[in-house]
Amino acid sequence: MRLHLVDGTYELFRAHFSPRPGHVDPQGRDRKATTGLVSSLLALLGDAHEKVTHLAVAFDNPIRSFRNDLFEGYKTDEGVPPELLAQFDAAEEATAACGIVVWSMRDFEADDGLASGAARFVDEVEQVRILTPDKDLGQCVRGTDVVQVDRMRGKELDEAVVTALRGIPPSLIPDWLALVGDVADGIPGLPGFGEKGAAAVLRTFGPLEAVPKDVTRWPRDLRGRDRLAHVFAEQQADALLYRTLATLRLDAPVSASLAELEHQGVPRERFLSWCDALGARTLKSRPHRWHR
Repeated sequence: MRLHLVDGTYELFRAHFSPRPGHVDPQGRDRKATTGLVSSLLALLGDAHEKVTHLAVAFDNPIRSFRNDLFEGYKTDEGVPPELLAQFDAAEEATAACGIVVWSMRDFEADDGLASGAARFVDEVEQVRILTPDKDLGQCVRGTDVVQVDRMRGKELDEAVVTALRGIPPSLIPDWLALVGDVADGIPGLPGFGEKGAAAVLRTFGPLEAVPKDVTRWPRDLRGRDRLAHVFAEQQADALLYRTLATLRLDAPVSASLAELEHQGVPRERFLSWCDALGARTLKSRPHRWHR
């Protein structure tokens, strides 16, 4: 048995900005992102390779979280197209209409929900599969027990792959993001720290607390040693804050039991009613398995 945890916010954004045709419901509201999300979820449910039996979809709703109280520059809904922002509630309703459990994050983020779910259920299943390409979820990867799946690119990242890709183990991903930054989340990082340089520093010293401010303790062959050591010494406190922002929480509200996450099939009456309400006739024949 495997558990699939889906980043619903990522899927919603991907559907909105995809080249697929738009969709407007009978009330004239833009519902391209919502119908695209449902199409993606139905494809997942019918994927013979994934063999989905248990799953949940996590959403940012709203986008702001406790991290905005820690750092003014952290991501907000500023710049999000209003027609997309208006679909967040509709997306959760659509997911539920597919018979899928929704984890709606209010003070947390969808990524916290995914991380919490992985930690909560990893010992009860053969494998947890986190479906998102977001690099911060790499910190959740554990051997082959918890893996990250990029459906768009057909990639699966276990611990060995993450380590080879980033140059550091999953446990140091938050430290790495603190140094290199994460534009999508509004984490600026430290000036001059690129992905390879940051990885080299962390491989040498370990987590941020172990990185010395004294440049003479840095390897002489480390590229840009003097400049990076100076920046780190000046901005270590900032780096520690950025790591807090990049560290996913494991106490977000998720389902209490694995049994709650079992997908029984798409509830026929509810799903067909949802399709009618949105004028999404082409989706009516998409479910592979009905419930009731």
